[in-house]
Amino acid sequence: MVTATNVDATAVNTLRWLATGDRTIVVPVYQRQYRWDIGNCEQLLTDIRAVADLDDRHMHFLGSVLSAVSDEELVLIDGQQRITTLMLLVAALHHTVGDTDPALSAELEGVLLRGGEPGAEPRTTLRPHRAWADVFRSVILGDDADPAVRESRFADNYSFFRSQVSPDEVPRIWRGLKKLEHVAISLGAGANAQQIFESLNSTGEPLRDHELIHNHVLMGLSHSEQIRIEDEYWLPIEQATGESIAAFWEQYLVMRTGRENEDAAGRGVYDVFRHEFPRLEADTLETHASEWREYAEIHRVLREPEREPDDEISRRLAGIGVFGPVAFPLVMRAYRRFRAGDLGREPLLALLRQVESMLLRRTIVGIGTTRIVARLCRAEHEGADALSRAMDRITPSDERVSVALKYSDLPHPAYVLTRLFGVDPGAGWDVDHIVPLSPAETWTGDGVRSWAEYSEDEQNSHRALARTLGNLALIEEERGMQVFDAPFPAKRAAYARSAVGGTAALADQERWGTREISARSAALTARFVQVWPRAAVTGIDDDGLTPVLDAVRRRGWPRGWEREWDYVEYRGEHWEVKDVRYLFHRVFARLWADARDAVVAYSARRGGPIYPERAWTGQWDALDADHHLYLGWDSSYMLSAVQGVLAEAGIAEEVFVKYSYIGAVMSTGVRR
Repeated sequence: MVTATNVDATAVNTLRWLATGDRTIVVPVYQRQYRWDIGNCEQLLTDIRAVADLDDRHMHFLGSVLSAVSDEELVLIDGQQRITTLMLLVAALHHTVGDTDPALSAELEGVLLRGGEPGAEPRTTLRPHRAWADVFRSVILGDDADPAVRESRFADNYSFFRSQVSPDEVPRIWRGLKKLEHVAISLGAGANAQQIFESLNSTGEPLRDHELIHNHVLMGLSHSEQIRIEDEYWLPIEQATGESIAAFWEQYLVMRTGRENEDAAGRGVYDVFRHEFPRLEADTLETHASEWREYAEIHRVLREPEREPDDEISRRLAGIGVFGPVAFPLVMRAYRRFRAGDLGREPLLALLRQVESMLLRRTIVGIGTTRIVARLCRAEHEGADALSRAMDRITPSDERVSVALKYSDLPHPAYVLTRLFGVDPGAGWDVDHIVPLSPAETWTGDGVRSWAEYSEDEQNSHRALARTLGNLALIEEERGMQVFDAPFPAKRAAYARSAVGGTAALADQERWGTREISARSAALTARFVQVWPRAAVTGIDDDGLTPVLDAVRRRGWPRGWEREWDYVEYRGEHWEVKDVRYLFHRVFARLWADARDAVVAYSARRGGPIYPERAWTGQWDALDADHHLYLGWDSSYMLSAVQGVLAEAGIAEEVFVKYSYIGAVMSTGVRR
């Protein structure tokens, strides 16, 4: 046998590895801070619960832990986040058990502490970076007298575990913990720790979301079952989605959950998928896989509308596709119902027309189309009428669109003009700027004065309107080059020969300037609001308010969190609430008075944040003598709890946040 001299790798039971020996496990000075948040802890606890309920053949693999021996210490080179979090969980179990089960308490303490000299204080098994070692020790020992302890990530995660594990569940969690395994990699004196660390963490391409989903779907099946599911379902999904497979899964999950994915750039899509399909047993997998395959085929039709045999439906899908895939989650379910015969052709077309109008109007007035589809998917779950009302609310009014069309650049001009004038968009058209974007010195709008003779104000006025609706003409490609940058008198003859009525009418104009542009904008706008209508509704919501269910959950406490919002609208009330911590406190206090049953039900299901006593030290508020609200959460948990309890009370759709300038800056790199 050939053996390595500087590296030893052994599969070990994690709890026994932590509890055995006298060496203290230390985090070296160069390591980063402890960064796992409540989301990471929640996933770890979910995994531990899952393995606890399986028979003894099943274990849970944590990965590898890299360490090196130094004097009487074991230096933790890689694995700090996992090992630290496990210690916090064990500490939470230990303090929950207390004196009620001396044998279990002693086992838990054996993981947490190392014995010292007689009379000396015991050492913690793990000693983090020296800058925060005392804080960690205080959390492990249950002492948070120092405010720095209460404000630490250690305390946040410890408190989360305390909140989630009741005394009755401690044996179950302990059973799961004892089924954790990892590969312990020990380095000898001649090993290059940095090179090995980089090899474990930096080489190779990390698995993407759809690859993780693929593994999750097939994992645990027999080899023959894997081949069958791969051939019958997964390969057709890949063939239907192609390079868009990642987008397909993201949009499918938005459709299914009615919630935006908060971490599309990371592995957030996979995390949502695993939450929706935690266990894919052989008897239910095919039902799910059949649905995925069908939606993948629908996704291809949305990307390639020419595949739809009905010309009018195809044209409407193409119009929605002009704005990218933003509305795909909303359209996918309706199109599936149409294919199944559960939705008629006319109701489908009505929906597609309304979606198209909403997208175009929002784009024209400049309020964007991202982060709106999830709320519409939620409305669609309630029925067609609820969806129609929800779209009308966020579709800008005729008045607002009219102003934008008069003074703002027209987006997607070829699409708008072909629809506006009722011509075949595939026939080959050019969009001509009647006043060119950069007129030559000799250009003229009336054949009398040249551009060089216009005053600076006149030139600026013309330039400002050059890309607006009134200054754009749709013309056949073969005539486009003839009129490009030509003076208006020369363009009139070419316009007169155009088959587009709205372009041919320009030949009747004696001159062209800002007055004519404005008049044409007004005339075409009257036609525009008929082609892309909006129902007459009140309570329009196109002023930048974001439903609280679509507010961005941010990990930790990012810079600027105290000024993330300008205000919050709570059921018509204006709240001067700037941050999630204040919102969390105020919402729970308000609902405790207005909808106590909903708060109790939510807290019972989620294991908090309301508790009958202050079971551990930290930040609390007494709602009454027997109910206490724990306040020591991170921002992501707090916003998730606000969203959850408002949904439980049935009023989440009536609460909005208005992002501040700081909040907009914080969203850099995050889909809005």
